[in-house]
Amino acid sequence: MSAESHPTLPPVRLHSDAELARDALGAPLFARAVRLARWAGPGTRVGVGGELAAEQLPGAAAHLGLDADDEDAPGCASQAWRVAVDTGLVDVTEPEEDANGDAGGAGGAGGEAGAGEEPYGTAAPGEDLALVTGGAPGDVLALWRAALETVLADAAVPDLEDLVDALDAGGEIDFDRLDWNPGREADVLDAVLANLYLLTVSATGGADRPIPLPVLAASVVVPDGMGEPSDAVLEQVSDAMMRLDDQFRQLEPIGLVEFRPVDEELMAQADEDGPRGGREDDDEDVSRYGMVRLTPLGLYGIRARMLEAGVEAPAVGELAGKGADALLDFVASYPEHAAQAEIEQWMAGRDLPAAVAELLAAARGDDEGGPLRRLRCQQALALAGPEAEQAVRSVLDDAELGGLARVWLAEHGVADVPPPAPEMVFWLTVDTIAAQLAADGETEELPLLMETLTAHHAGFFDQVWRVEHPSTVQVLEAMGRLHPDRKTAKEARKAAFKARSRRP
Repeated sequence: MSAESHPTLPPVRLHSDAELARDALGAPLFARAVRLARWAGPGTRVGVGGELAAEQLPGAAAHLGLDADDEDAPGCASQAWRVAVDTGLVDVTEPEEDANGDAGGAGGAGGEAGAGEEPYGTAAPGEDLALVTGGAPGDVLALWRAALETVLADAAVPDLEDLVDALDAGGEIDFDRLDWNPGREADVLDAVLANLYLLTVSATGGADRPIPLPVLAASVVVPDGMGEPSDAVLEQVSDAMMRLDDQFRQLEPIGLVEFRPVDEELMAQADEDGPRGGREDDDEDVSRYGMVRLTPLGLYGIRARMLEAGVEAPAVGELAGKGADALLDFVASYPEHAAQAEIEQWMAGRDLPAAVAELLAAARGDDEGGPLRRLRCQQALALAGPEAEQAVRSVLDDAELGGLARVWLAEHGVADVPPPAPEMVFWLTVDTIAAQLAADGETEELPLLMETLTAHHAGFFDQVWRVEHPSTVQVLEAMGRLHPDRKTAKEARKAAFKARSRRP
């Protein structure tokens, strides 16, 4: 499998569809949309765009249990209604146009609108409403995803006051004056959510780890490779933070995120101090700048949108039905925690001796990806018990797997294991270091591993440069840079030169 075919994102561990559907039904905005869909009836008046008539909003808000004295209640009811319409939970019949092309509404159910009255249509529960209680979890999630698209579209729209200020004399929005591009705004929000997804799954496949809002703002503002940000860039980050603060407030009710808003006192201080006033000090509580976390439902939703956009966004468990060759090839590029989770699901329910034999066969190969496959194979064998002994013993004489097999047998206290030939020891050392380099790069722990693997072999570097392994030169060069003992590091560099010289 080529490098291009590997996933570009770490795999995410998703909750089951049933759990996610319960989360969707519990999301406040979606739950309100369902309640309004059940409330809709012959007397429900809607405007030309399917929106609730203004005189209906107090009744809708009251049905939702919203405080009549809350000035935001009508807006909350209006948003819930819009979600109900957009998802098909409500069917609307918009006002009909008369012969002059004007909308002529029905008074009551089908009558003429009175002089000076706004035309209106009617609404009724939609067919999809039945899916809320009678559909499969996937049906509920499809409705929720439609609701999410409505909320994301709303979140990409600027504040209403800004829109009013940007209207020209002809009633058109002056986008230049507003400094708002609808497509660009949606793209920026998509980029922020993609970065939030990546930061989440890169940690532990979907951990409860909130991300500071400045981190997300900087991820779409600060150019790659920039050192100390200028005041102008910091001001852009601050502006982006405030825009994200508003957007995440809108996205929280649909269940996408859990959000702690920016501290209002902090932002007031930032306005007074200028762009650098919004920079957190080392001893300051970073949560005051806003914290956001994708919920399990949010992870599902953002991943679904990525898949629709053609992004490879794997989920743990997708390889359970594939062969060991596909498993090891894919998990080779996974973070260790994700590889472990995928391997566990792959092995669950399989005949263990047969699964171990298949894994060992798939681990062979002198290609560049071989060391990582064998490392993941070792990770899988760690899950196997005594029943795997015969399958492991069968590869004791294999040049590539014999060392790996001896390690496993020794760890399980198996007797009568023949000692490895020196060539096998050297080969396994090179393979182990190559795998670590491929998996994690030059980590702080790697020099200690190098020291441990070479400490008990007198004349190690006099022999290892002859090892027929595709990564011999790479490993010896790395040891020459990283080995903690300067004399040994010099020997490694000499051995690397010899290894390079013997290659055609």
